[in-house]
Amino acid sequence: MRINKVHHIAIICSDYQRSKHFYVDLLGFTVLLETYREERKSYKLDLAVGDNCQIELFSFENPPERITNPEARGLRHLAFEVDDIEESVKILMNHGIEIEPVRFDETTGKRFTFFRDPDRLPLELYER
Repeated sequence: MRINKVHHIAIICSDYQRSKHFYVDLLGFTVLLETYREERKSYKLDLAVGDNCQIELFSFENPPERITNPEARGLRHLAFEVDDIEESVKILMNHGIEIEPVRFDETTGKRFTFFRDPDRLPLELYER
């Protein structure tokens, strides 16, 4: 088997409009398709993350909360590459998003930081 790339990442949110605003208006992802599925009373929003990946944002009625802290088993975080970490941090902070202090990756020498989406999903900015 040969896997070519990550095609998409699926995220279930608790407040569809709030999460849509976060991922589209704040993070700047492009809407590819928005679908309301009447039988499930659920939205599915396909978002382009650059040229090589997509996020599927789902809404469901009363989804259970996921444990994100302390270091629980499962997906640890989702990381996004940026050209300028300082500029990216400033933009998020101007929108009231709490950001951890910028750190250095000892292995690569690159700078990175963490923040959270509206449902407290851990997200990372990693400088190119």
